[in-house]
Amino acid sequence: MKHSEKICIITDLDGTLLPKSKKPLKQDLLAIRAFEQAGGIFTIATGRTVQASEIYMNLLDLKSPVIVFNGACIYDNMKKNMLFMQGLPDSAKAMTEETLTENPHVGIEVLCAENTWVVNNTDYEQEHIKICGVRPKYGAVSEVTGDWIKVLFSMSPNDMPDFMNYIANKNYQDVSFIRSELKFYEMLPKGISKGSALTAYRNLPNMQDFKFIAVGDFDNDIAMLQSADFAVCPANATDSVKAVSDIILTRTCEQGAMEELITRILSGENFI
Repeated sequence: MKHSEKICIITDLDGTLLPKSKKPLKQDLLAIRAFEQAGGIFTIATGRTVQASEIYMNLLDLKSPVIVFNGACIYDNMKKNMLFMQGLPDSAKAMTEETLTENPHVGIEVLCAENTWVVNNTDYEQEHIKICGVRPKYGAVSEVTGDWIKVLFSMSPNDMPDFMNYIANKNYQDVSFIRSELKFYEMLPKGISKGSALTAYRNLPNMQDFKFIAVGDFDNDIAMLQSADFAVCPANATDSVKAVSDIILTRTCEQGAMEELITRILSGENFI
């Protein structure tokens, strides 16, 4: 990596940087430090909320803004403020209420800028809350307060195809839907993705000259990979992600995929 190069690695968390333990591997952390010392910028793009991402922002000592809520927000952890936020339309409340009434087996949480609200607390919903490590509020859809950023639906992977067909047949307007994990499906503002957020990220102060290497493993990362200058995925990525990646790493997130990527960058491999 030459001193004149301006490279930013922007990576997904769960399944890409984070293994199943949800604790970054020491070898990956050391590689990230080496990359930053060589002049690179390292940051994250995640579906998590600010609250669910803070532990990783601090652990990674991130000094550059991060993409959260699957692209609906860009957050500056240094200044503790939102640089960009796109919320759901008011119509999302009626959509969520209807979805709950017609699918009582599906876990539902509403993610707002300040709080996470659980409005249907199933086993799969409890699993998601545990993964995120947040303390949610509980209540009916009508009781949720704050700006709605996204809605997450959780269920058995076996139920997912039918639920996705249900949503498609509703033809809801002014919102988008994305599958973010085998058990999770999300409602986002129309046109919002990690890819749209990366486009906005390029226009942040002092970022215009950087080349972006994006790293992801699941369907909600595809738009970001396609918007980046170079797309990379770990060996455990889905086939759809591998199909849009410029490089498929030989390691999984459990084996230090990030270390592999950074070692190749610092060795002088011509990525961009």
